[in-house]
Amino acid sequence: MRQLMGAFFILHGLGHAVGVVACWTRLDVGFRNALWMLPGRVTLRSPIGAAFGMFWLVAMVGWIVAGAGAISGTEWWPALGAASAVVSILAMAPWWDAMPPSVRLGLLADVVVLVALISPLGRELA
Repeated sequence: MRQLMGAFFILHGLGHAVGVVACWTRLDVGFRNALWMLPGRVTLRSPIGAAFGMFWLVAMVGWIVAGAGAISGTEWWPALGAASAVVSILAMAPWWDAMPPSVRLGLLADVVVLVALISPLGRELA
């Protein structure tokens, strides 16, 4: 089971590359340049939006490393997976209106993984 979660973490982490690309380039990866959900007229391609690209990048690296840790059986992978989920949620939530539906599913995956890792089930997985 741990190896399967590790593989999922790695794939989920790679999926965060679209957020980095959306924030830092003009490539069309399905995101709209919509306003964020917080106060102010901030868009995804504004300087603040570009700064959020760093959250996407940190989440991506965290998920990939947590996945490798799970596969190799380290003790720290659940904590890094939970932290990656939190960073990922912080990266995505303000941009709900800008994200394509497929990326919104990633936010659901973050919540499910976070709940699983901080529940008693998470201790069993480690």
